[in-house]
Amino acid sequence: MKNSIFLCISFLLVMSCQKAKNTKVSGPVFGTSYGINYYSKAHNIDRDVLDSLFNAINTSLSTYKEDSYISKINRNQPTTVDDHFITVFNTAREVYDATEGAFDPTIGAVVNAWNFGPKGKVTGLDGIKVDSLMLSVGFDKIKLESNKVIKENPDTFIDFNAIAKGYGVDVVANYLESLGIENYLVEIGGEIRCKGINIETQNPWRVGVEKPNFDGTQSLIKAINLYNEAMATSGTYRKFSIDDEGNRYSHIIDTETGYPSKTNLLSISVIAKNCMIADAYATAFKSMGIEKVKTFLDSHPELKVFLIFENDQNELETLHLNGFPED
Repeated sequence: MKNSIFLCISFLLVMSCQKAKNTKVSGPVFGTSYGINYYSKAHNIDRDVLDSLFNAINTSLSTYKEDSYISKINRNQPTTVDDHFITVFNTAREVYDATEGAFDPTIGAVVNAWNFGPKGKVTGLDGIKVDSLMLSVGFDKIKLESNKVIKENPDTFIDFNAIAKGYGVDVVANYLESLGIENYLVEIGGEIRCKGINIETQNPWRVGVEKPNFDGTQSLIKAINLYNEAMATSGTYRKFSIDDEGNRYSHIIDTETGYPSKTNLLSISVIAKNCMIADAYATAFKSMGIEKVKTFLDSHPELKVFLIFENDQNELETLHLNGFPED
């Protein structure tokens, strides 16, 4: 009996002294890449489970996948949606209402017409064609009943690409937490969620905010500590067009006019409780402009925001709002 007790105690001591293993997993997903860094003494990610999660999200939300639920809905095929779709739909509705339509997933057909989407570019796009396309825009024109999407206008095109990456990050984070993993960082295409600390350094997770470089090069403008939160960044400096007068227009379409937004905002980073929320608001704020964003944040203290913009002298300036970390 004494020997059994001794063996049990010895086993427990070995387990308690065993260091958490640092594991890194990465690969392609959603037309970009993902990276996962986590620490665990006893658990490892099942790559098959991870792949099945990504596949399920694509099957539900990808406009690039012809047989996805969202593609079938856009073709007006009778479709029953899954929990992934319902979760994203309800969050999109929440952000649409809060921003008074600045975030609108039904702007997709207009985005495509301006050649900023997967397909559907309209040649010779003019005011008449834009006005015609805008008749189908408005997230308030669709509803979800009994796992089915009902569209007021059959031409309404739904596109959740501005929120899907953030949602994917949350799905992976929730999977890690279901395994009891308490220290992790998940990143998909620059959208991030983390929990706990970086055990290797015994410091908080350190993440970077990219500097807007129009030449395609990559560099950081700042790095911050992230504590049990998510951060998403949306920029206008990678996808844009320039008119004959040299004005730069972003790939963000104004949901009121149907035209690309002319803005001096180059990058918006949002810290929120989860990555889906951060992703959606980072997109919405691009079309709202600096003053509207500042006013909006007065009543939304749960969102921390970092803005990078060009001043009248074409110089970069930054704004830290609602306690976004200075460094």
